[in-house]
Amino acid sequence: MTDLPTEAAGWTRTAVTEGEWAGWNLYVNDPFETYAGPFYERVDEDGGVVCAFRAQPHHLNGGGFMHGGAIMTFADFCIFVFAREAMKDSHGVTATFNGEFVGAVPPGALVEARGEVVKAGRSMVFTRGLITTIGEPVMSFSAVIKKTSPRK
Repeated sequence: MTDLPTEAAGWTRTAVTEGEWAGWNLYVNDPFETYAGPFYERVDEDGGVVCAFRAQPHHLNGGGFMHGGAIMTFADFCIFVFAREAMKDSHGVTATFNGEFVGAVPPGALVEARGEVVKAGRSMVFTRGLITTIGEPVMSFSAVIKKTSPRK
């Protein structure tokens, strides 16, 4: 893996060069997301951002499907990737998050998300996205990021 230029304040992005995730990027600056994931991102052939990860045993609930909290954590990661350009020199926190679960994720499945910035203002960035697996929707979501100053 090699370090890539940082597009947003405080983000360290690493290119994956081997294995299943070759050609994807991994952010390594958020300890919780590293623990909960790993989550990956790349630009697809149409120029859009796609985020992904694979459902592993530690993501599952007692019923054997992906835990809703794991799906929401992934969606929270995704909103910041979607907003990367709008957040260029800013830090941020999730101010609001709305999600609708519409499907389940079985063990081992590839989970993907695509989304967009709906509006980027001076202090708020509005995003929306859709998480899918095996070509079926799992969760639609929208969120607002509040831009913040770096911690001192």
